[in-house]
Amino acid sequence: MCGIFGEFLPNFKLTPKDEFIKLNNLATKRGPDSDGYWSDERMCTLGFRRLAIIDLSDTANQPMHSHKNDWVIIFNGEIYNHLELREQLPKSKYNFKSHSDTETILCCIEEYGFERAIEKLDGMFGIAAFHIPSDKLYLARDFAGIKPVFYGFKNNNLVFASQYDQVALHPLIKGASYNNEVLKTYLNWHYVPAPLGLHEGTHQLRPGEIIVFDKGGMVSKKIYWEFPNHIESSVTNEREALDIINDSLKQAVADEMLSDVPLGAFLSGGIDSPLIVNYARKKSSSTLKTFSIGSDSKKHDESEDARYYAEKFKTEFLLDMMDSDKAAFYLENVMQGIKEPLADFSVIPTWLVCNHARKQVTVSLSGDGGDELFYGYERFWSLLKNRKFSFIPKGMRYIAYAADKVISKNKYINSNFLFNKMGEAHAHLHSRFHTTDINNIFPELENTNTSPLFDAYNYIDSGSEKDMLLKMAKAEFYGMMQKTLAKVDRMSMENSLEVRVPFLKKSFIEKALTIDPYLSCKDQKKKEILKTLLRSKTGHTPNDKFKRGFSVPLDKWLREQLKQPVYDTLLSDSFITTFDIDKEKLQNILNVHKSKKADMKWPIFTLYALAISHAKIN
Repeated sequence: MCGIFGEFLPNFKLTPKDEFIKLNNLATKRGPDSDGYWSDERMCTLGFRRLAIIDLSDTANQPMHSHKNDWVIIFNGEIYNHLELREQLPKSKYNFKSHSDTETILCCIEEYGFERAIEKLDGMFGIAAFHIPSDKLYLARDFAGIKPVFYGFKNNNLVFASQYDQVALHPLIKGASYNNEVLKTYLNWHYVPAPLGLHEGTHQLRPGEIIVFDKGGMVSKKIYWEFPNHIESSVTNEREALDIINDSLKQAVADEMLSDVPLGAFLSGGIDSPLIVNYARKKSSSTLKTFSIGSDSKKHDESEDARYYAEKFKTEFLLDMMDSDKAAFYLENVMQGIKEPLADFSVIPTWLVCNHARKQVTVSLSGDGGDELFYGYERFWSLLKNRKFSFIPKGMRYIAYAADKVISKNKYINSNFLFNKMGEAHAHLHSRFHTTDINNIFPELENTNTSPLFDAYNYIDSGSEKDMLLKMAKAEFYGMMQKTLAKVDRMSMENSLEVRVPFLKKSFIEKALTIDPYLSCKDQKKKEILKTLLRSKTGHTPNDKFKRGFSVPLDKWLREQLKQPVYDTLLSDSFITTFDIDKEKLQNILNVHKSKKADMKWPIFTLYALAISHAKIN
């Protein structure tokens, strides 16, 4: 795993080398092993920070030139099918100098062209390639959005990077004002989703996107892979589905264990990571190291379930415990890593488990992605349960909702029933910062809407329950999952740890999408097919009444050890003035939480992440 950084400036002066290297070195933790620099001294400069994983020799360093010397590339990520792709290339034509997947990508670009080469890759990546003869700059991001690519574009000039701060601090963008639509989008959904950037002129590549820039200012965009809108599920038999998942996930894990440095795995007490560990320990040539975080809150702690799996699979179990004192001690380190506003408060345990793992390994496997592919969230049925009452006219729905609340405590109808469309209700479930509170604290945003470019939840209702399940899964894939992947990328890279996600290997995703959704979630069940598979391996599945993962009691911590540093940051003159915040209304939110009148942890942490990001970039 690495950090890419570059500029393509046909109409802007190239950054002096020493200043460029300073910006490149902002990503030192992404790539602590070596750095790289190349410039055509006309319009393009490429920088690189390397975390060496495969082929540790200097021959795998970047920027790397193609055999014909007409392409130069920088690449962040891993390509799991790169050895297979090498075998498909004409052996007489390509004399490989390294064992790196970077060289494989370059040869594929030479052989097939950039777009076709990208379509062949199965892995996680952010790629930039400059074609010297045509003066064109190509950017590409992996299909699932595991690795980020940020960019700034102004007056036909481009700067791009793996980290948002490198873009925001580049001379082309530095000093740009905040985009209020994007700011409101962040406040609503607690992260900045692709294709948005918080400052004017900044953006992100969407998952599965290629963008090409030429020196004349022409920009072309293409989505080369997308989660499907509709699937005819071909696998409806449970036994057949279990065989497909077992074989495909086993292969995905094996493929993602290719490494020339020590490799381990995260292990929670849930379903997804134990399945990954089961396959990984069988493939490992030595005792697999597994890493988990426990909590002093019984509600959030699942370390005993994780220990059960570690013993069952005979792994070396390395547990670190977490409490408010430790969270306060490491809070500054954690928030240094976000680089842009990111208010998933599980950044704290994620940073801790990555820091814990990095003391032993350089690569760790993770179970992310299983919930989105196999319907692991309660909200799928929280939304669908109301559909049988859709015949009730909209004007009567508040009455029906109130009646069901009195009679059955909303057993049959919940508040999602009150929205005009299911997509609106779905989006609302992910927003924990009430619009009224946002507008009170940020008066200038009252007449500002969220950005229409983030449209993950803008899907159309249909009559088929199964079709709606697929639409919700797609929304989760491009919505909530992107926030989770951003969190894992930032926190792992802050600890110079590469995290791989077998559930999101392209070949596995495409297999999983052939399986009937009802094998996972019929009759309000969640992830049933994965539970059955895990039970066949262990004889045990955990109690999953609510999701825990690596979670924390943040509401309590914000009244204790985290209160002072967080409140001081939020009430600083710089933060208040920059965003024209109504200090009295903000103080009221803090007081309400402190007095336990209401749990305001989401608004508080969302504002805190914004304040920290602002202080680092401006």
